Amino acid sequence: MTDHSSFAKYPSLHGRVVVITGGSMGIGASMVEHFSLQGAQVIFLDIDDDSAAATLARVSGLDGVAHAPIYHHCDVSDISGALQPTAAKILADFPRVDCLVNSAAAGMRRPTREITPEFWTKAVDVNLSHQFFLTQALLPGLLQAAGTAAVVNMGSISWAIPATGLAPYTTMKAAVVGLTRTLAHELGPQGIRVNSIMPGSIATERELRDVMTPEYERLVLGSQAIKRLLVPAEIARTAMWLCADDSSGMTNQSIRVDGGWT
Repeated sequence: MTDHSSFAKYPSLHGRVVVITGGSMGIGASMVEHFSLQGAQVIFLDIDDDSAAATLARVSGLDGVAHAPIYHHCDVSDISGALQPTAAKILADFPRVDCLVNSAAAGMRRPTREITPEFWTKAVDVNLSHQFFLTQALLPGLLQAAGTAAVVNMGSISWAIPATGLAPYTTMKAAVVGLTRTLAHELGPQGIRVNSIMPGSIATERELRDVMTPEYERLVLGSQAIKRLLVPAEIARTAMWLCADDSSGMTNQSIRVDGGWT
């Protein structure tokens, strides 16, 4: 568990409504914890109910959490059947949404020769489409917070390094930069800031279990300027800063948190 005592507090986040996708594990769960400890009302979406229940129990029991997080089961890749109805439920309960963090993603590794149209479409929906359509669906709530509202899209450095077997994922993560720029310019005059974060290799439970072989760890540490594995809390703290008023002059930016890899 992260020791939060030595890191920044953001008074502007206290009492704000923060929606996070992919919040049951890894980077998303760290965001649920960090924003909740800032006094925000966190609402998170995921499809892993067991992990979500564990995150709810853990975060709700932390000292300093003023508002217990709220969980919605939602397959973000099902835009019309799940994502948009869930957004409507959120707005019915919370007409004002201060921050949206589009964190849900799936690597979906597969060699190019084995990628089907159905696989590609699924990768688009889970890694890119939901970022646009949830922003669109929650726009009425974000406009209620105009002047301090913020959207953070989750990208990746995967498209900026030699990556193989991830063509749909890297393509969608590159597209997040373009989506962020367009939304920042379109929504900025309406008082909504839009930025993205591009993590490198982050030592989540899944990364350590499924990806972090000794060979890959040597590659990561050999590529980074910081010679240690980065952890989810470092992405969560970046997201908090981008949502807080401390970054009020920041929009249209894609921030690389990759230990100096790129």
